[in-house]
Amino acid sequence: MTVSPSGTPAALARAWLWLGLMALVGSGLLAILLVLSRTPGIQDIFPLKEFFRAALIVHVDLSVAIWFMAFAAVIWSALGTSALAWMGWSGFALAALGTAVMTVSPFFPGAEPVLNNYIPVLQQPLFFASLWISGAGFALAVLRALITTWPNRWLAEPLRLGAFLGALAAFFALAAFLWSWAVVPRIEEKIYYEVMFWGGGHVLQFQHALLMVLAWLWIADALSCPPVASPRALSVLFFVAALPLLVVPLFYLIVPPGSLAHMELFAKLMIWGHPYMGPLILLGAWSLWSARRVASSPAKSAFIASFTLFALGGVLGYMIEGVNVVIPAHYHGSTVGVTLSFMGLVYVLLPELGYAKAESCMALWQPYVYGAGQLIHVLGLAWSGGYGVQRKVAGAEQALTTLPQKIGMGMMGLGGLIAIIGGLMFVLVCLKIMAARKRS
Repeated sequence: MTVSPSGTPAALARAWLWLGLMALVGSGLLAILLVLSRTPGIQDIFPLKEFFRAALIVHVDLSVAIWFMAFAAVIWSALGTSALAWMGWSGFALAALGTAVMTVSPFFPGAEPVLNNYIPVLQQPLFFASLWISGAGFALAVLRALITTWPNRWLAEPLRLGAFLGALAAFFALAAFLWSWAVVPRIEEKIYYEVMFWGGGHVLQFQHALLMVLAWLWIADALSCPPVASPRALSVLFFVAALPLLVVPLFYLIVPPGSLAHMELFAKLMIWGHPYMGPLILLGAWSLWSARRVASSPAKSAFIASFTLFALGGVLGYMIEGVNVVIPAHYHGSTVGVTLSFMGLVYVLLPELGYAKAESCMALWQPYVYGAGQLIHVLGLAWSGGYGVQRKVAGAEQALTTLPQKIGMGMMGLGGLIAIIGGLMFVLVCLKIMAARKRS
């Protein structure tokens, strides 16, 4: 798959890529404080318990919600047509404005944190304004993607079909957020935001997973190791992977949003729906195995690290018992697997978008540094969860009383710091290449 470096698709893809990188920069700076606030020995030197919660919220929203949606827009722009350019640029402008407002919102009064899942919030008008503004921007990007990535031949363009189905998942997620916002009654803040974002958050997982597999296949094709399946078979497998999305409107029609039954249905959708993606993941594994003799490259490094972390996160998801740090171990593995696939696709796309190739030693090792750090981080969390360390706490609240607990959280801190270095390497590699084009 190639993208012309000129024209609306490439221009929009470049703009969304800049937004995604800026979100990672902000998220990485906050991640440093998050890791320090939970690492034994250091947590007492930096008493950041109160700041921890506000920083955690903006860190998660930038590194997951903004980065993932911005890079999804990169894919949709690159694979889409030039139609409705005004909608694409309007969406980008709104999303960029909303991201900027979100980044500065913790520094304004009244930033009361609510650590709910999927899209944690600050109880503050400025933060909520940032959500509405950026949400409107991403909504325009999604609507445009549904039109511009519509496959001309449904069974002959698997990557474009995957992009379209990812946009369809995003549309269902946004509709679920709005539906819940309209009908869920106002209750205690933490519970209210938990149930309001619950349905749409689960649906977004399908978008991320679909686009991750798409990124794997795109990288494999760039490495001259395309999947063994034909375009027709790949297209059918993308349809199969997206089939669970059909029950999302049904869940909202038959069960009141916010009810316990509603939340249980979406939890079951995660457990029973994601295995439909199994055949596509196996094809990705086959392509990765086929690439073992291919010369080393940043994209190959990212492919290896992405598959490893995503597989680990999937296994940990079926080991969750109770409310402890096994839960963040699971989603860190899964979301970092998605992030690494996007990083690898960035390395493939840079020359196709008119930039220079990423050929430096730093680019080659960056996915391994980031992936290894996250691997240690995830294993430390999983180990600590087995010894009862609770999630969403910091400092003395962690109650690290036993040596195994301290070892596990020490691993978490070490891995987190290594991952921050790896993330910084990615941003530096990309900014150096992209800034050079801007000057030329």
